Amino acid sequence: MSAKKRKKTKETPGVEKTPPPAQAPGVEETPPSVQAPRAEETPRRDFLGRLWKILGIVALLEFLGVGLAFLAPKRAAEKEGAFGGVITAGPEERFAPDTVTAFRQGHFYLARLPDGGLLALSRKCTHLGCSVPWVAEEKRFICPCHASVFDIQGNVANPPAPRALDLFPVSLVNGIVKVDTGKPLRRQRFEKSQAVYP
Repeated sequence: MSAKKRKKTKETPGVEKTPPPAQAPGVEETPPSVQAPRAEETPRRDFLGRLWKILGIVALLEFLGVGLAFLAPKRAAEKEGAFGGVITAGPEERFAPDTVTAFRQGHFYLARLPDGGLLALSRKCTHLGCSVPWVAEEKRFICPCHASVFDIQGNVANPPAPRALDLFPVSLVNGIVKVDTGKPLRRQRFEKSQAVYP
């Protein structure tokens, strides 16, 4: 071989090459990507796992509580005098013919028709649900939202309301007027059978 092809390694005098450290027999070096979790990470993972379980149980209990409350009967509303239950309006003779009396706690008007019949009319407009006041001077219910007008029987006198005001059932017990506000009755127009007569 020529001198050009030979490569001489320069060695520093007095410095010896050190071999790599020897490993214990049977122990292999673990690559960094496969290393076991550190001791402090394990308790944190356990804590987070327990936390998620607890939060899941709490959410399930809340969901069950809401479902049971929805399905349970409304005891407060069933009490007499509360909206959703039976409201005592008073003695029948207290309401003069051709008048309307508001019952704010019951969300209805008790209308005494000119012929003596009694109707409990819902205060909600059948157009968009606005509260409809009784205007005594005009003897009409006039909706302040979109100007729907209803007569004393709850019939539509001026649209856009599509149908008559809803009713609540009325009963006369020993001359006392009682109104069941549990569920309003939908109707298209007034019929004489809807009124209660003494």
